[in-house]
Amino acid sequence: MQDYAPKIFYNYIPSNSGVKKAIKRGQILVNGIIGKTATWVTYGQVLELLESPVKVPKIFECKLPVLFEDDYMAVINKPAGLTVSGNQFKTVTNALPFNLFKSSQKDALTFPMPVHRIDNQTSGILVIAKTKTAQIELSKQFENRTVLKKYCTIVIGNIHANQKIETPIASKTAETSFEIIKIVKSLKFKELSCLKVVPKTGRTHQIRIHLASINRPILGDKIYGNPEFNHKGKGLFLCAFEIEFLHPKSFKKIHLKIDIPHKFKSLLIREKRRWNTYNLIK
Repeated sequence: MQDYAPKIFYNYIPSNSGVKKAIKRGQILVNGIIGKTATWVTYGQVLELLESPVKVPKIFECKLPVLFEDDYMAVINKPAGLTVSGNQFKTVTNALPFNLFKSSQKDALTFPMPVHRIDNQTSGILVIAKTKTAQIELSKQFENRTVLKKYCTIVIGNIHANQKIETPIASKTAETSFEIIKIVKSLKFKELSCLKVVPKTGRTHQIRIHLASINRPILGDKIYGNPEFNHKGKGLFLCAFEIEFLHPKSFKKIHLKIDIPHKFKSLLIREKRRWNTYNLIK
């Protein structure tokens, strides 16, 4: 009998949760038989990954600012109000083929894919993979928490000191640190604080939940904030403005930074001016 060495195909799936989903879909064979989560793997068995059919999306012709692009990956500036992916047509994923050139690498993805997500109402930096190798490597960096992400936000209320919040989210560890950039007086909100926020973990809505947990909700947050204090028509004041990670092929450090959206600066200037004018008249 031929002695087979184990052929492990897990490296073609970018995360542990992806492996579990592939098993549930019946995509992983153990010696030619569909494997289950309870299947015990031993030396000499052959593990095979069945490729799932790839559905090419209908292209959404929406222009996106491209911050970096090469044959392996890209980085874009996602506008607020656009969902990264999902069942709807108007998503970042469906707009990527319109904005990026196709990779010439042998393991090029059928279409570029985001390797992480930011909320619909959050604007800013989003990392895209164009090859399978890049998708795996970049996903590992996010999973291992070696990617440095920085956000800018405006919260309602006065922040007295830089803080670290470690309140669990959905029974999972979560850590968010923030530094004070500026605090201004406001007639409507009494005080507004502009913060630089660094999430160490990446739980869903982590920054929004953590800031709301200390009674400093993000301005424009309709889920975790007070509806009475929503700034009508301005959206959520949260932007992913800086990122640092290793290139998935060369492993050279990539550091990218964008300008904070104009609405942040104009709001702080306007609120400060209104406060000063009111108090001068009074």
